[in-house]
Amino acid sequence: MGDEEIQGHLCRLGLTRLQAEIYLSLLGTGPCGTEDLALRMGRRRRGHKNGHLPFDGQVLDRHLSHLRRLGLITSTGADGGEHVPVEPSIALEAMAHTRSAEVHQAHLAAMQAYRGYRRSAAPQGTEDLIEVVKGPHVAERIWNIEDAVESQVLRFDSPPYHTHGTANPIEIEKLGKGVEYRVVYSRSAVQNTAYYNVNIQPCIAAGEQARVLPTVPVKLTVYDQRLAIVSMSFVESEVKDYLLMVHPSSLLSALTGLFETSWRAALPMHLNDRIPCSLQPIHRRILELLSTGVNDDTIAELLGVSRRTLSRHIEAMNTRAGSMTRFQMALYAARNGWI
Repeated sequence: MGDEEIQGHLCRLGLTRLQAEIYLSLLGTGPCGTEDLALRMGRRRRGHKNGHLPFDGQVLDRHLSHLRRLGLITSTGADGGEHVPVEPSIALEAMAHTRSAEVHQAHLAAMQAYRGYRRSAAPQGTEDLIEVVKGPHVAERIWNIEDAVESQVLRFDSPPYHTHGTANPIEIEKLGKGVEYRVVYSRSAVQNTAYYNVNIQPCIAAGEQARVLPTVPVKLTVYDQRLAIVSMSFVESEVKDYLLMVHPSSLLSALTGLFETSWRAALPMHLNDRIPCSLQPIHRRILELLSTGVNDDTIAELLGVSRRTLSRHIEAMNTRAGSMTRFQMALYAARNGWI
């Protein structure tokens, strides 16, 4: 590789052509003082016959100082007047990093300028309202958004899950800090025994307000009324792993309104404070699960008991309510403020 080509690469990393020429000159001829370097540089330049015209010493000193700050050369000798090139890997890596940061800033500035143009040309441009997130970073993006929530989360919960249906420690932490969570679960979510035990039940116990519908209209979470994510459905999950992020807009308001309508129609999954404290904990859980509409097999599985044991508990609850059927028991529970 010739000097001209190397010089071009050094300039792309941020050196001026003269600074690159000085460095290459030191590499070619070895350590020397400023005056000797000026003479050598004069001989390197075309047009200076016999090399009798040296470089300006003050200009050279200024560029040498810059090369020292970058770590490409150092000074030696008793008076520090001799300039020596040093192994460049660390300095070049730092220069490349700086250049990369400058390019990134230029990219952001250009994108910001374009968005400003788009807002002035078409204020309702959808590229500012909806963002598509794809691939392996979806779950990480969801956790980061939830970790930043400050006051309220509204959610339609239905499988499949970007987070693989695991526990949600962030929600439990946020509930402890006073963040309101209102969640409408689909029946399919409640029927998933592993998900119910590791996610739903612990979140309800921590203060989540939970209700259930046979199905939910869309997989949705609204954060602080300022951002919504719409996740894939079962059908869409077979095509690609993605989510839509909806920023403040009429669409975000419509999604929030959809949640509130569904919330009013959904059935509570947890009992209120008026339920008698003498009611056994397992009977409380049975009432909660009965209200979700799941079948007896699922309830028994969620509780970790046999169907026969579940039947005995339901019979005991009927006796307590003075009812003969589950419908009568449900009426009793509703009239007495249990649910």
